[in-house]
Amino acid sequence: MVSKLYTLQREQWIPKPPEEVFPFFASTGNLESLTPDWLHFHVISEPKAIERGTKIDYKLRIRGVPVRWQSEITVWEPPFRFVDEQRRGPYRTWIHEHRFEPRAEGTLVTDIVRYAVVGGPLIQRCLVSKDLVRIFDYRQKQLEKIFAEAS
Repeated sequence: MVSKLYTLQREQWIPKPPEEVFPFFASTGNLESLTPDWLHFHVISEPKAIERGTKIDYKLRIRGVPVRWQSEITVWEPPFRFVDEQRRGPYRTWIHEHRFEPRAEGTLVTDIVRYAVVGGPLIQRCLVSKDLVRIFDYRQKQLEKIFAEAS
């Protein structure tokens, strides 16, 4: 069965060069600060180093339901790009590309998430899409605070 792929894309300018921004995103220890509390997100396997092939395990709650998630780094191109793909988790497909492009004395951070959901278009429209927008809105606000403080 082939599932429809949806795409969420977000861009945000950060007033630091990619060489300073990329390491923040490359640290699994910073993921919790970018994730809303209502997801109860925790990294449960802390890799010594991140590179292509690294697998990272998380636990979280989606609408109160406990979920285990494993992602694998499939592309690793510091300080400009990396991709993580779900290996186990709540989505049929989850591919999250992170781009870091030098722009106007800072970095344009672009997130492109391609995903497919269990349950089809109704679940996507009524639940998943809204949750993802809330999650990435939160992430954007957190990044504004974090990088404003670092200036």
